[in-house]
Amino acid sequence: MTAGEPAGTGAIDGDVRLPPDDTGEALDLPASGLTLTFGFGPSLFRDAEGRDRFGLADRQPEALRDLPHFPGDILDPARSGGDLCIQACADDPQVAVHAVRNLARLGFGTVSVRWSQLGFGRTSTTSTSQSTPRNLFGFKDGTANVKAEETAALDEHVWVGDDDPRAGWLVGGSYLVARRINMTIEVWDRQPLGDQEAFVGRTKGTGAPLSGGEEMSEPDFDMPGSNDQPVIATDAHVRVVHPDVHGGARMLRRGYNFVDGSNALGGLDAGLFFIAYVRDPGTHFVPVQLAMSKSDALVEYLEFTGSALFAVPPGVGPGEHVGQSLFA
Repeated sequence: MTAGEPAGTGAIDGDVRLPPDDTGEALDLPASGLTLTFGFGPSLFRDAEGRDRFGLADRQPEALRDLPHFPGDILDPARSGGDLCIQACADDPQVAVHAVRNLARLGFGTVSVRWSQLGFGRTSTTSTSQSTPRNLFGFKDGTANVKAEETAALDEHVWVGDDDPRAGWLVGGSYLVARRINMTIEVWDRQPLGDQEAFVGRTKGTGAPLSGGEEMSEPDFDMPGSNDQPVIATDAHVRVVHPDVHGGARMLRRGYNFVDGSNALGGLDAGLFFIAYVRDPGTHFVPVQLAMSKSDALVEYLEFTGSALFAVPPGVGPGEHVGQSLFA
């Protein structure tokens, strides 16, 4: 499918007496840059009582544990957790949906879809060749994201190394953190521009920090502002999550916007489907989320409704299958 080929024989070339091997909605469409990423959740190794489900418990990495319940979380169990995950990305959403649909169909009787989320418009830049996109609050998002060109930073913050405890089969892979974040769009839209920028700590137009410069300029958290307060407020998002206050920890963010219609009050059921890849969720994600939950001004306009953590194995080489290093 990533090469633009059908799943199996195809949608129209099989036995007319049997269901087709491909559902057909991607017929005549190009591959559209489709990529597929797979991950394994903690519950694949042990159930809620700690029982070994499939004889894999002794291969569960030490860092692969359910994320804690953070202050302010209002998680929907039906949109959280899971044994397996598939992330399908493509320039055409129909191609991405086709891929997930056909993989789920092929697994019928063995697996079923627990939950899914369709996202659009990436919300972070992952390469120096890309411009920084905007989230649904209208602000540039992911300015300080780890870039593909930063190979040393990727090794330090994203890829699991052979010195990680019980890494084993996961060496060269990563951990995928998924958080479904609803934004109270209508409430945000009624806030003055100055307040919006103060909450984020950046200008809405250029994305530059309020301390001055351009988008990529480092924020000056010591620069004084009015009323004996710093120009970048102590609860501004950019300050609360900055690597300098988290031991230098960074993430490779690959989030997307989402709009799932309207809620019962007539507001948009919309927000950020936050996805991040980290070397260790315990050091690279949990402390940052805790800090946000406790002191980030943006949290007043956010609701965390879904959460999951998965271990993503290294990429598949010729003749290999997904997770071969785990299941061998």
